[in-house]
Amino acid sequence: MPELPEVETVRRGLEPALAGARLARVRANRPDLRFPLPEGFVQRLTGAKILRLDRRAKYLLAPLDRGDTLVMHLGMTGRFEIAVPEGSTRPGDFARAVTPDDKHAHVVFETEATNGEQGAVVTYYDPRRFGFMDLIATDRLDRHPWFATMGPEPLGEAFDARTLVAAFNGRKQGPKTLLLDQKTVAGLGNIYVCEALHRAHISPFKPAGMIAGKRLGPLAAAIKAVLAEAVEVGGSSLKDFAAADGALGYFQHRFRVYDREGQPCPTPGCKGVIAREVQAGRSTFFCPVCQV
Repeated sequence: MPELPEVETVRRGLEPALAGARLARVRANRPDLRFPLPEGFVQRLTGAKILRLDRRAKYLLAPLDRGDTLVMHLGMTGRFEIAVPEGSTRPGDFARAVTPDDKHAHVVFETEATNGEQGAVVTYYDPRRFGFMDLIATDRLDRHPWFATMGPEPLGEAFDARTLVAAFNGRKQGPKTLLLDQKTVAGLGNIYVCEALHRAHISPFKPAGMIAGKRLGPLAAAIKAVLAEAVEVGGSSLKDFAAADGALGYFQHRFRVYDREGQPCPTPGCKGVIAREVQAGRSTFFCPVCQV
């Protein structure tokens, strides 16, 4: 499933086409994705202006001038493609392009022309239909069950060592388990938690309550750094993820531990070999020598 950097990459790719645009036409080619589309979905969106394009954890948020927010989640295989007038620059700067399949084009947004220029056509594709969309009253968004218990954004100022001290205190679970809990911090996923724990040289299995507080500052910094780097280079090109211009990201070339089982640990001076263990149904990649 796309993680925070992938979703942020898509948000940045969509922003030039959608933020501030008015939706001239909306087409839903089926009544449901993972969940049924909300009642009156097309009618409520047609003619609405998208005030801006935000992200909360792994959700894309498009507040509208009508008092609702369009909430979008990519699921496992959801992606967008933007068609713009010939000669225009497609958003994003990524390594490899992929061709979408029209039979999986489920929702189409067309924006109004402005200043004599043709509007954009943004199409949502989702072969497995694990993604979803909803319209939620903007003033009730923070109280919605999807968002009410979310922790702070890891790239925001509210997330720091104190967040981890409070979350880890007295806990027997490993730090990876707690970091994947969206109540601890919003938007972290398996890939980047593995990467951050390796950078901070912390075992994913050690009881979190036994990790010295002085080690949590470097862990918070590692989380911020690995996410920022992934956003900078466009997310990870794992399986079906693609950015808004239909191109794949390439942070995977910077992975230190994820999917590198059996390879030497990249930590200078460490003679360990990257190992893999299944933890709560997910693959955990780590160095058994320098992560303690």
